[in-house]
Amino acid sequence: MKEHHKRSIIKAISWRILATLTTMALIFIFTGKMLLSLTIGFFEVISKIIFYYIHERLWNKIKWGKSHK
Repeated sequence: MKEHHKRSIIKAISWRILATLTTMALIFIFTGKMLLSLTIGFFEVISKIIFYYIHERLWNKIKWGKSHK
């Protein structure tokens, strides 16, 4: 079975939402501060998208494990 690109995109978005909500919940549990949880959640989701993009671009430059078929 082949996974379509649309399904992969939806899975990536749903994972990012779940991961960010988890971060926000943990911050709220430990601090009791909703505004802090929301602020960190916002910056977390933006920064992780940026860092993931940089990570992907760096891996594209590594030849190890690639095939020229």
